[in-house]
Amino acid sequence: MLVILKRDDEEISRQAARLITSAIRKKPALTLGLATGSTMVGVYKELVTLHKQGSLDFSRVVTFNLDEYLGLPAAHPQSFHHFMHENLFAHVNANPRNIHIPDGTVRGDYDQYCASYEASIRKAGRIDLQLLGIGRNGHIGFNEPTSSIGSRTRLKVLSKETLDDNAKFFAPGEESPRCAITMGIGTILEARKILLLASGAAKAAAVAKSIEGPITSAVSASALQLHPDVTFIIDDAAASQLTQRDYFSRKSCFCGFALNPEQAWGSDLP
Repeated sequence: MLVILKRDDEEISRQAARLITSAIRKKPALTLGLATGSTMVGVYKELVTLHKQGSLDFSRVVTFNLDEYLGLPAAHPQSFHHFMHENLFAHVNANPRNIHIPDGTVRGDYDQYCASYEASIRKAGRIDLQLLGIGRNGHIGFNEPTSSIGSRTRLKVLSKETLDDNAKFFAPGEESPRCAITMGIGTILEARKILLLASGAAKAAAVAKSIEGPITSAVSASALQLHPDVTFIIDDAAASQLTQRDYFSRKSCFCGFALNPEQAWGSDLP
């Protein structure tokens, strides 16, 4: 596991965009797992800028989003379809046929639909690079506490903490969705590379438990310790509860890979 410390959101976004760009340049048909949330807005803005400068081509990139709220149509302003369109897909040359986001309007056999999403990932040859955020309770995707480490794409009931966090995004009196379709922890762990971004003191406890704590279903992101190629990019506030913070800080200063990690990214992709 590599932990890269940055000063603020802007530096996190810039570093993450450089790593993603490096991977796409080395493998133009990259299978890229995408996430939503405020942390990702800056990353996608950086990627859009690079594309408009002519230095980043999305035409062969295949994308799979982590999750989507159940019950929200794609046009709903709080759907993840809408988020991705507004922040990335409307501004780059991604092929619509290569874009995969769980369907929040699906009805009936949820297990069958989720199995088909898994099958699409397998058909693409696994995810090469998975982008993640992290919730205050340590969730990745919508894998709430007590999620199985071996879980696959499925329908998940959201925790009260997540519902409370999400309420601010919906209009007064509008009930936020109580369920979501999400990739499982097992699905995420099958990605060849994982990149997790976090900023702010509100994420500090979850970050510390994920990096330094025991592997437990109570903190879904702690399962990332099992993966051989995970990079955390976090700011000082998110790193504030790490007991090994000084070590990670020194490594960010003195380790050549930490200074220029994009040089190695994508070199081992098939």
